[in-house]
Amino acid sequence: MFVIELAGVSIGIRNRYPFIERQCRAFLSSETDVAFVVEVTPEEIALESNHGEYSDGYSESICVYRHICEEIAAYNVFLIHGSVIEHEGAAYAFLARSGVGKSTHTRLWLKNIPASRVLNGDKPLLRVEEDGSVTACGTPWNGKENWGENISAPLRAICFLERGEKNEIRAAEEEEILPRLMHQVYLRGERESVERRLVMMDALMRAVPYYVLRCTISDEAALVAYRAMSKIKERGKSDADQ
Repeated sequence: MFVIELAGVSIGIRNRYPFIERQCRAFLSSETDVAFVVEVTPEEIALESNHGEYSDGYSESICVYRHICEEIAAYNVFLIHGSVIEHEGAAYAFLARSGVGKSTHTRLWLKNIPASRVLNGDKPLLRVEEDGSVTACGTPWNGKENWGENISAPLRAICFLERGEKNEIRAAEEEEILPRLMHQVYLRGERESVERRLVMMDALMRAVPYYVLRCTISDEAALVAYRAMSKIKERGKSDADQ
């Protein structure tokens, strides 16, 4: 067994294959008092491998993270599917349907916004703090580009990406936020765990401002998003609100 720390939670992993320990090397911890231990069965691994399409080690990793996400909800932490960029101590999350262009938009930020870095490119964790704020946390599960670091930062805003013929950003309407979020938050598992994640999702809806960015694949797309979102102050207040 080895131990990792995710979102401030120490987790033991009893692995069968070395793949996952290599994957998690930047998150290894010497802590011996763990919050919980995860172990998956050969049957789960075989089912995940889809008749040999994935290696057993990779399949084990997927199953382990699934179990972690179900257990870690008890510690006010949950998984969201999206790309999170850290810039000047703040985290900005970009969410979209598969194929819309999260990775492309992430590359544009890295190219055009100095001092930007990827906190996690695919499957970050969000931790709901006691004061209602939300912290974005890196994980070893960060997408095919392998973009991410073992860092965390206060979540400043969430932006839903859409393809468009020009670059324009707007504040999301209140009634459209929940349906969009439901597609990006991991909600599988036991009922109690799912209910906790729904409560945290409600907190997330109130913690930060939301935007919709219709964009092209251009440098301007990142600049339009940055100019709007970087004006946000603590707890989502804009300059105009001060």
